Amino acid sequence: MCRSIKTLRPPYSDDVGPADIEAAALQYVRKIAGMRQPSKANTEAFTEAVRQVSAATDQLLASLTVGSAGAAQRR
Repeated sequence: MCRSIKTLRPPYSDDVGPADIEAAALQYVRKIAGMRQPSKANTEAFTEAVRQVSAATDQLLASLTVGSAGAAQRR
């Protein structure tokens, strides 16, 4: 696991925005790809991966149930 990616769900982080989700996705893709910046040949694939990971993260956070009452916590 990439240790620089912070937990984005409550109660660990209450004010998560699109920039936070994209930053986490970017860190994840960098770690998996093994590169900080893609080459010109890989830029499109890298950017698309960040977009897809961001979308999946947003969907996950919106779907999580947090707390003992079982109430969904939506951003």
